[in-house]
Amino acid sequence: MLEEARGGERAEGPGGAYTPEDLAARGFDHARDLGAPGEYPFTRGIHPSMYRGRVWTMRQYAGFGTAAETNRRFRHMLAQGLGGLNVAFDLPTQHGYDSDHPLARGEVGKVGVPVSSLRDLETVFEGIPLEQASPANAINAPAAVILAMYVALAARQGLPLERLSGSTQNDILKEFVARGTYIFPPAPSLRLVTDVIEFCAARLPRWNFINVCGYHMREA
Repeated sequence: MLEEARGGERAEGPGGAYTPEDLAARGFDHARDLGAPGEYPFTRGIHPSMYRGRVWTMRQYAGFGTAAETNRRFRHMLAQGLGGLNVAFDLPTQHGYDSDHPLARGEVGKVGVPVSSLRDLETVFEGIPLEQASPANAINAPAAVILAMYVALAARQGLPLERLSGSTQNDILKEFVARGTYIFPPAPSLRLVTDVIEFCAARLPRWNFINVCGYHMREA
């Protein structure tokens, strides 16, 4: 039946073994196309010993109620040995609304923390060094604004930008396709995405500037 579906053609199966000579015949260059772990082009990972020498950061997605309540939760999780934080923002924040906006009524602090100002973010991370937190942020439409708050907070904590690590989701296409928490039309939205990428590439070498959400795309 499978052969009929293929039109009578049989797929070519893998050989018994492949050698460097087989790859060379296809124009494969080990240093150029594969490299060593921790070296360009990083196809074998970004760290020389990978997970054997540095376990990946494990983050618990959290955020609720007020900034102070979220801060207490974060400090508790870090005290239990969590290696990083993943900040959940409430829907008004994801849509770019302040907590006192009429459209935010009834949604403030639900399924995420409200962050309307730098002071809110300061409260979320009060007593938590950003260098220790390595925060991931599930934020898209206002990603540039939230990232600017992190840069300002790092400056207040005396942390050089080249040592500030974390990530910003910054996947606005997923919002148009799946979730709907976009603010601007596609073209200016994508401009903000690329502005974040450009800034991070120039100033924040340890910050992951985009996290494409394939799960949302698939389920949409």
